[in-house]
Amino acid sequence: MTTLYVRDVPAEVAQRLKERAAAEGKSLSAYVVAELGRIASRPTNAEMVQRLRDLDRGEGPTSGDIVQALAQSRR
Repeated sequence: MTTLYVRDVPAEVAQRLKERAAAEGKSLSAYVVAELGRIASRPTNAEMVQRLRDLDRGEGPTSGDIVQALAQSRR
């Protein structure tokens, strides 16, 4: 395990984190570790873009189908 030290945390932020940790019955350290894990597990914007590019779009409407459907819905 790695130890992280976070400096210059505003007092208001620290207080909110303490309150949220207490509300979940966790220590501040356990709460922050869980939140950091949640943040780290989210894909980056670049990863999301790549996932979208990798999707198979062979099935489904074409751009022309979508434009036509929009045009018809506006009539």
